[in-house]
Amino acid sequence: MYLDDTIAAISTPPGVGGISIIRVSGKDSIPIVDKIFKSPKGKKLADVRSHTIHYGHIVHSDTMKIIDEVLISVMRQPHTFTREDMVEINCHGGILSTRSVLEQVLHSGARLANPGEFTKRAFLNGRIDLAQAEAIIDIIRSNTKLGLEYAVDQLEGTLSKHINNIRKRLVSLAAHLQAAVDFPEDDIDELSVDSLLNTLNSVLKDMENLIDTADMGKIIREGLSTVIIGKPNVGKSSLLNALARENRAIVTEIPGTTRDTIEEYINIKGVPLKIIDTAGIRETDDIVERIGVKRSMESVDRADLILFIIDNSEPLTEEDMNIFTYIKDKKVIILINKIDLKSRIDSSYINELFKDYPILFISLKEGIGLSQLEDTIADMFYQGRIGMKSDIIVTNVRHKDSLVKARQSVLNCIDSVKAGIPIDMIYIDIQNAIESLGEIIGLTVSEEIIEEIFRDFCIGK
Repeated sequence: MYLDDTIAAISTPPGVGGISIIRVSGKDSIPIVDKIFKSPKGKKLADVRSHTIHYGHIVHSDTMKIIDEVLISVMRQPHTFTREDMVEINCHGGILSTRSVLEQVLHSGARLANPGEFTKRAFLNGRIDLAQAEAIIDIIRSNTKLGLEYAVDQLEGTLSKHINNIRKRLVSLAAHLQAAVDFPEDDIDELSVDSLLNTLNSVLKDMENLIDTADMGKIIREGLSTVIIGKPNVGKSSLLNALARENRAIVTEIPGTTRDTIEEYINIKGVPLKIIDTAGIRETDDIVERIGVKRSMESVDRADLILFIIDNSEPLTEEDMNIFTYIKDKKVIILINKIDLKSRIDSSYINELFKDYPILFISLKEGIGLSQLEDTIADMFYQGRIGMKSDIIVTNVRHKDSLVKARQSVLNCIDSVKAGIPIDMIYIDIQNAIESLGEIIGLTVSEEIIEEIFRDFCIGK
């Protein structure tokens, strides 16, 4: 049987470090490590209490030659990560010493774990559900504080509890309908049409609220798509370099230097941003530059936030106005750059024209206004003006797809009830919705999907 064997793997990153950890899990984990562990006091791991740490050495199973000095953590099921007996060997962090210890564990009866197999066992043994298992890899991959917070919430079961609540309401509804169909002679109270629709609409609203958070989840996972736009030579590449704290883009006084979009991932006050520097938007006969302008417009269409730069040292031009007309329905911050130079724009006109947007006066050359821009972006994000705020956010594409399927099944139910379709037909759609929701937490998911999910984990997790 699959869970009858014992697995082992290095759980710390490869390379040289102070400590490496070899993790062992399975019913024979303690006896296997006991074969190669020597305590100065003659202690046997089989005799020690659970959740205790023991000093000693790992020795070669044949020659009994010392391989490394170690600390051994012994944890007995069910109070472990996998709900199996587990041993963790803390050895010195050299590449060779770590591998040598692992080789002895494998030689003594364990097999090398597959990617994500420890977490998979935690799922199969009922310690966590599938959504919580996926949160673990999100925690590992988080590169912002906000992303980490939502991943930890998901690991704690916040999303799972909400999904279970919706699913239980549908299960209760399905049970009532099924009883009415199977036992008509028992005179079970039938749900009125209004009561049935009320329940379905309530469930539908909860599903749609979760689906609506998926865009925010995408931002947390991939970064807020932030496009820098403006006519040539207004300082777009200088802004990218300033925000990225490095010379990521070429900056010259020659208009049209940037011929294509340039992307950089940064973190501003905990907000993940994908900054996109675009080609200056203008009419041009240069074929390459025209392609760059076209890609710039495509980036604007997909953007969550626009940073529109205007040159303070020149009057507002037709090019500026054409760009503003194109972006005015987006989330925009207006940046009046080059305030270190003599102003040639009408400030009162600018303030009136852009009155519905934040307006910042900056000088990228002198480093003026950059911190104010960062504060403005963070405020817009955390106040929900970019994306949205929610205690529960769907950050996983698989979860969104399952919710969309469940929503469609509920919509089918509502249409059927209104059309007077027989109860048994309505029951089928409710069951489909229940199944789709079960896919999120792993109650009704296929083995193929489970394998695919855990394949993305690193070995040792």
